[in-house]
Amino acid sequence: MNLQARYFVKTALAQLLISVLLGGLLLANSGLRLHPWIGTLLPVYYHLLMVGWATQLIGGVALWMFPPLSRERPRGDERLGWFAYTALNSGLLLRAVAEPLQLIRPSAWAGWALALAALLQVLAIWALALALWPRVKGRPGRLTKGVS
Repeated sequence: MNLQARYFVKTALAQLLISVLLGGLLLANSGLRLHPWIGTLLPVYYHLLMVGWATQLIGGVALWMFPPLSRERPRGDERLGWFAYTALNSGLLLRAVAEPLQLIRPSAWAGWALALAALLQVLAIWALALALWPRVKGRPGRLTKGVS
């Protein structure tokens, strides 16, 4: 497994652990009423689980397993993958901080931070798709019968 794929997968596993801990805290708070602000972490929990764990794991495995682009550059332009990794995790971190703050005490700063977090995550997904797209290619003369 190449370095880039390992970063994606290991970070995904870390985000899974964090989201499970956060889910446990939310569950405990629903029964014990530990603090009213803990409930503001619910969107962060979902986001860490679905984007931090699932999306990042899928991206890491795809970067690892998809067919090589060429012998000289098997993974193509790796800068796209590193940009995707950095943007995705920066967006997740920014969202994890700004979303609860926006729910507790709405402010222009938190609103702009959430917009920037969303933009970073969208750019990350596009960069990941652009990094993987050239590696999903057919071979000349090997098309399935009836498909053009």
